[in-house]
Amino acid sequence: MAMAGAADIRPPEPVNRPRELQDPLNFYFYHPLAKRLAILLRPTGISPNLVSVMSAISLCAATACFVGLAWPANALAGFCFMLLWHVVDGADGDLARMTGKASPTGELVDGVCDYFGNTVMYFAFAFLADNVWGAWAWVLAVAAGASHVMQTNHAETQRRLYLARAYGVPWLRNAQADKDEVFRRDTWFTRYFGFWAVGYLWLSERMVPAANPIDRALAEAEGDPAETERIRAFVRRAHAPTMFLPKLLGANPKTFLIAGAILLGSPVWYFLAMIGPVNLILIVSIVHHKRLAARVGAALSAR
Repeated sequence: MAMAGAADIRPPEPVNRPRELQDPLNFYFYHPLAKRLAILLRPTGISPNLVSVMSAISLCAATACFVGLAWPANALAGFCFMLLWHVVDGADGDLARMTGKASPTGELVDGVCDYFGNTVMYFAFAFLADNVWGAWAWVLAVAAGASHVMQTNHAETQRRLYLARAYGVPWLRNAQADKDEVFRRDTWFTRYFGFWAVGYLWLSERMVPAANPIDRALAEAEGDPAETERIRAFVRRAHAPTMFLPKLLGANPKTFLIAGAILLGSPVWYFLAMIGPVNLILIVSIVHHKRLAARVGAALSAR
């Protein structure tokens, strides 16, 4: 691959949501609504962390509808609450940026709330399926839940690494100051939930090891804006077309899988989809991005 020429250099916009990382639902529906919600909440004084808690409540409400209402109203009502969850889950970050309260700790709160809501859903689905499947319902729930963790971690790791390498957006994994805030700041949240960040970063390192020629090239170009932007433009061109794979592992497809499984009459269909087809996508994405990073790194090293 050839490096970008001078005519290709363009200063990246300081964005956390570049178009290439957004699927149509995010771009046209969730993110615009999330921004509007954040604008409405800004004058109220509600904190971004409280909005994160509200997103967890939305996910728990979806779960209550899925398991507590009669078919098919359960699928429709639960699906609507999951749509609300997507919007509220995006509003906490928008509100944090609007009010100058964005921080690594806030990112940790958001992640913990998402995992809490999903954990409640998996337990509720296992209880629901236990009536028919018995102990197998719990085996499938654990396997699907573990798959969910790996799939989400991989998708988020790829997204955040792309933002860091292509746009210079800092991330907890590659910004020491952010790590210091999360692990050294003595708050009740970091004391009791800091383990989540440790586990998240540990799994992220297993999925995508930190040692990478792309990061080394960016480190060597530090202090040279033109060279840094040439590398970032190169990364954008090489990686952007393949970022659809992490999108397939994200929350949007899972929302439709969950609602579809409930319409079919059992959450077990969702468990089986997570364990089978979605894990196959995970394997393909891991192998593909590992090879792509090696090729891009080799091209950068050969300059």
